Amino acid sequence: MALEQDINALVTELGAQAAAASSNKLARMEAMLTTQAHTLDLIFNELARRARQNINEYPEAFERYLRLSLKAQSQCRSTIEGLAELKNPKPVAFVQQANIANGPQQVNNGGFRPARARTGNRKPGNELLKGDRHGERLEYGKTDVPPLLSSRSV
Repeated sequence: MALEQDINALVTELGAQAAAASSNKLARMEAMLTTQAHTLDLIFNELARRARQNINEYPEAFERYLRLSLKAQSQCRSTIEGLAELKNPKPVAFVQQANIANGPQQVNNGGFRPARARTGNRKPGNELLKGDRHGERLEYGKTDVPPLLSSRSV
């Protein structure tokens, strides 16, 4: 009976903690992560001390203690990063489209536009394609530069 009551109390407390976290009351989580980081730091220091004691006589024990201490240190760092993320969350960006092009590729982000029906109401062509003299079109590769400014006449 006592174990059943303990489990029910635990479930009730976990529900209360989940409700607090859902409403952005994160004080309990912050306290837990802080305590966890301090405990992992203590474990790191104790294992590093034991490694130092075994450095000359027991090299295998030295290596094991040192590996475990470095794992505890890594977990401590991860816990502190988690706490920092909890306190200062990173901004979230919602990206609708990623444009990744290798080489000279053009990406148009204007959105989808349905094709227009072919009617007599067409827009005029690009004005840059027309020359200065009576609407004649420029040909590819030719320039409309007067002879005095041309590089050949210099």
